[in-house]
Amino acid sequence: MSTYLISTMTIHDPETYRKYTAGTPPTVKRHGGRFLTRGEEVVTLEGEPFKERMVIMEFPSRAHIEAWMKDPEYVALAQFRYAASKGRVIIQEGGTNTEDPKPNV
Repeated sequence: MSTYLISTMTIHDPETYRKYTAGTPPTVKRHGGRFLTRGEEVVTLEGEPFKERMVIMEFPSRAHIEAWMKDPEYVALAQFRYAASKGRVIIQEGGTNTEDPKPNV
């Protein structure tokens, strides 16, 4: 089942952050992932305006995400992200019943 990684961040050092973004695509691909969005404009329809950068990725499973985040090449690249931004990385597994999903409230 696909698992989605959603990352939101505020970047305070774009030059350093670009060192992170320049190197991550091959690591994502190597672990079966793909970018669904990568910093495109986010439009707020309700609530407080969203002003951060957002990235959404899809991986075959949670295990693939965990392996990617432990990959030594990615770990080294992530140091640029830590130095240049503050943010959040969350994951959510996709559901199997997309026609009439349970509300899960």
